[in-house]
Amino acid sequence: NSAASRKSPRAPGGQTAAHRVTSSLLFAVPKVPGNSSDSGGNPEKPKKHSPRRRLQHALEDQIYRIFRKSRVLTNQSSNCLFTVPANQAFVYVIPAADQDPVGALLGQLRSNCVLSDQDPAPVLTGPRRYQQMRRSARQPSSSRESGGPMGGQLVDCSLKEFLWQHVELVLTKKGFDDSVGRNPQPSHFELPTFTKWVQLASRLYQVLITNTDEELAELATKVQSQVKVLDGFLDADTKFSENRCQKALPLAHSAYQSNLPHNYTTTVHKNQLAQALRVYSQHARGVAFQRYAVQLHEDCYKFWSNGHQLCEERSLTDQHCVHKFHLLPQPGEKPDLDHNPPIMNHNSRGRSTSACNCGRKQAPRDDPFDTQAANHDFYQILEEKCCGKLERIDFPVFQPSTPDPAPASDRAQRPPPETSADGERPKEPSAAHSHTPGDASLSLALSLGQSTDSLGARKSGIWCSHCCFCLSPGMTHSACPKGLLPKFSSWSLLKLGPAKSYNCHTGLEQPGFLPGSSFLLPWDLVIRSRSEEDAGPAEPLDGGTASWPAPNKNPVGKRGGAGPGRSRRRDDAARAFVGFEYEDGRGRRFISSGPDKIVKALGPGGAKDPASRVLNADMPLYVPSPAQGRGLKPHFAQLARLFVVVPDAPLEITLNPQVQPGAPPCPIFHPEQTEVTLPNDGFWVLRFPYSYATERGPCFPPKENQPLSNYKVLRGVLRASTANPPQ
Repeated sequence: NSAASRKSPRAPGGQTAAHRVTSSLLFAVPKVPGNSSDSGGNPEKPKKHSPRRRLQHALEDQIYRIFRKSRVLTNQSSNCLFTVPANQAFVYVIPAADQDPVGALLGQLRSNCVLSDQDPAPVLTGPRRYQQMRRSARQPSSSRESGGPMGGQLVDCSLKEFLWQHVELVLTKKGFDDSVGRNPQPSHFELPTFTKWVQLASRLYQVLITNTDEELAELATKVQSQVKVLDGFLDADTKFSENRCQKALPLAHSAYQSNLPHNYTTTVHKNQLAQALRVYSQHARGVAFQRYAVQLHEDCYKFWSNGHQLCEERSLTDQHCVHKFHLLPQPGEKPDLDHNPPIMNHNSRGRSTSACNCGRKQAPRDDPFDTQAANHDFYQILEEKCCGKLERIDFPVFQPSTPDPAPASDRAQRPPPETSADGERPKEPSAAHSHTPGDASLSLALSLGQSTDSLGARKSGIWCSHCCFCLSPGMTHSACPKGLLPKFSSWSLLKLGPAKSYNCHTGLEQPGFLPGSSFLLPWDLVIRSRSEEDAGPAEPLDGGTASWPAPNKNPVGKRGGAGPGRSRRRDDAARAFVGFEYEDGRGRRFISSGPDKIVKALGPGGAKDPASRVLNADMPLYVPSPAQGRGLKPHFAQLARLFVVVPDAPLEITLNPQVQPGAPPCPIFHPEQTEVTLPNDGFWVLRFPYSYATERGPCFPPKENQPLSNYKVLRGVLRASTANPPQ
């Protein structure tokens, strides 16, 4: 307020004072009922002070010790926000029967400001009149009473007398000099008149409240800055809270960064942040707690995102990428480690060994992060080195008419692709080496499940939205709309050779098989050659109970006698071979003879167990590997291939694989062509997908505590029936 009252008259000594006067703090405490009697001591010995006076002295001593210990009061009163009188009482205990102190003070004020008519003193004006009124209204602060039961005890003063001894110091212009010590600094005190006080109050009102005068703008800025400084001194709780929170913040930062790897995931970040908040809450207090807690959140997130954030992508085998946060390279773009963030492919540092489509060549592979790398790219690389020239059955995939999507009008004007001079179509397998169910190059309308009648009316919409209809995971399953085709097939069906290329005495001559586990299981099928009179529809020959002979009938394979009037009929049997091959991450392979059994052929005769056991049951997709490592984590072998030897006989063997890689509601995966009839006299191999994924994400392999029975290949993979003889 010294800056605001610079134009007001003041004493020269006030130039060195920081403020007008240091305030004196007084306490008025209501008396607690029931504590008026004196307790302790000798009751017969008279006391100099009443119990209320002694209570006031005890409170004064406690308050003074608290202020001194907390450094609110110092030796120099000019450096304090307030002081307590050193030689006067500053605690007053209000008696229970007294009236309201505010009302009493207002009544005294009214009585002092009105001059009584019976006053014999001469009428005075000015300051002398006020001094006379003050003397006449003053009462002695204390006196002795000789009578009464408490003779010799000081009489308690009233609230007016308690306040008057402090008001007297102000009115006599002495001020409050409460400094203690050897060299106390003199305090300056100036008692303003009412006129000066009004001028100063008006100027402060203009500066602090209205602030309409441009000349006072600079002064208002200075005053506001001083007010903020004063607020900082007055708000002790906030200052205490600020100091506590500032000291707790480094401790919380240390707790967050303890035992941290260089790069870590969101889960680790949240766990460390929770630990840091626990440490912070143990030390931080006060109103600034929440503000510094938010700052702790921001600091920890800034530390994590500044080069310590681990890539959150997980591989199809449920392993984290080991790189820090990075971007994936676009098609045709090379990795750039110097870019911020770096451009590189995912890598979990996990490697396994897998065989190619036909199984005759093994190679190491990286842990895949997408279905195309897992089910297509790896096998395409090996196909160029091994099985690229084998006869195959291609599953239908989505094939756009042009490599780059274009509007339907532009596409309609382009002529259809013509055959080359040698009669071969580009990018299509030759007829001698390809068996395509239906049409290998299905049109876009068929891939979207639309009829050809509505194709012309919806050309533009089909072409512009083909990317939306293509399945991004690249796999078909039971939850997909019918007619949708992926960009690539995750399955492979190859012909290794004729049926005689498999030797049941030596088994599969391929690498990685455990000793004695490379033999296929025999599958005996009934072939009935009929006369024209008994010709009828083909019967299923699945080797089940439906093909068993009826009671009192000739068994299968026996010739029935031709009676009189009956045409001759002969029943024969054909033998096929089936093998479910499992492969673990270390390249060890074996054929399974049942849901929980491995083929063991010790002699030269091959496998003795029939194939009906594996065909009439749900085969597991994962089984424990027979060669476990030294670690505690179990290794699983996954169903990789299905070998089928179709004999040269009038049979129709239909392939219909259905895989459920998880507990319900996990969908059932199947090839793009659900049923494929295998040509006769062939040694076929169906390669299953390495990983399974839907539009919602991958289907991870089973964990240690998950039952393997939820991961299975449904029964009915193969179905055999008698083929109708050619007309």
